[in-house]
Amino acid sequence: MTYEQVASISQVAALLFFIALFAAVVIYAFWPGNKKKFEEAAQLPLEQDPEPEAESARKNKKDD
Repeated sequence: MTYEQVASISQVAALLFFIALFAAVVIYAFWPGNKKKFEEAAQLPLEQDPEPEAESARKNKKDD
């Protein structure tokens, strides 16, 4: 086997691997069971962060 043959075989193998990987990711993303999980994750940036307990305690002391 020459270098060109080995390089060609490895390039085809890598191409097939990445096509299969891409197909697996697309199937995972559009699988009906994952819809709720992705919708919840999409709402995370819109939720308000809870105040840490230490800061809320300091604010309560200032108000007194």
